[in-house]
Amino acid sequence: MKGSRITAVGHYQPARVLTNEDLAGMVDTSDEWITSRVGIRTRHIAGPDEPVDELAAHAAAKALAAAGRAPGDIDLVLVATSTAVDRSPNMAARVAARLGIPRPAAMDINVVCAGFTHALATADHTVRAGAASRALVIGADKMSDVTDWTDRTTCVLVGDGAGAAVVEAAEEPGVGPVLWGSMPEMGHAVRIEGEPARFAQEGQSVYRWATTRLPPLARQACERAGFAPEDLAAVVLHQANLRIIEPLAEKLGAVNAVVARDVSESGNTSAASIPLAFSKLVEQGAISTGDPVLLFGFGGNLSYAGQVVRCP
Repeated sequence: MKGSRITAVGHYQPARVLTNEDLAGMVDTSDEWITSRVGIRTRHIAGPDEPVDELAAHAAAKALAAAGRAPGDIDLVLVATSTAVDRSPNMAARVAARLGIPRPAAMDINVVCAGFTHALATADHTVRAGAASRALVIGADKMSDVTDWTDRTTCVLVGDGAGAAVVEAAEEPGVGPVLWGSMPEMGHAVRIEGEPARFAQEGQSVYRWATTRLPPLARQACERAGFAPEDLAAVVLHQANLRIIEPLAEKLGAVNAVVARDVSESGNTSAASIPLAFSKLVEQGAISTGDPVLLFGFGGNLSYAGQVVRCP
């Protein structure tokens, strides 16, 4: 069995930026109210002519270029998303068509905010089994499509974007064992449902779960990869809310790690949030090739998935 590693990452965000001041003109809120409760200052919002697969394709093209790979080198495309409008063709097939990837296995994975880390684990397992050699793993969501812009408790949270990783077979594994699971009986705590579909959540339930139940699980993900939290160079948690990210990172005990705080700029982009924040850390030079990085997603279905990866 071979291992796998991430050889490159890329990200994309729409050009339109929605500030807290903009939101204050739409609903009863303020910059102070938003930043004090969730730590978000801006978010990027896609236009009506920017579908999810377009966001995903932009991020994937950047990752491919950074890896020095052509579309024909890819034999597996996985897109983590919960905001696909159509049932078929799926987003993965549409991304493959946009990029000119000839005959890949193409699948969507819907685990909402934990989608990217689930998809990354799936790619790793597929490569280890010998069923694929090079994969594109993408997290992309257009949360603005499923948001009630009159509800100040949810509209202040969300943003749109995509992040991608090229995952390749490697003799020396660079993607650690995944720790994943869920609390399906608490699926009602985070929802995208109804007609039209709308995002809703029980904020206090999610906050308590994330800050109390997840730190030991994140430590277990480190242990499975053979790392102590203090060995980590970076921690990239799902960018849900700064008031969740900071206590979770502190309880994890990753005292020497850079903690991704992209939520302040990008808002909650669901499945896109981890690869988006990870790609930005790489682009900024905040972490170096080979550094151990914990990726840990959590959210809808009260699902979670995390693994330690080596920085490309």
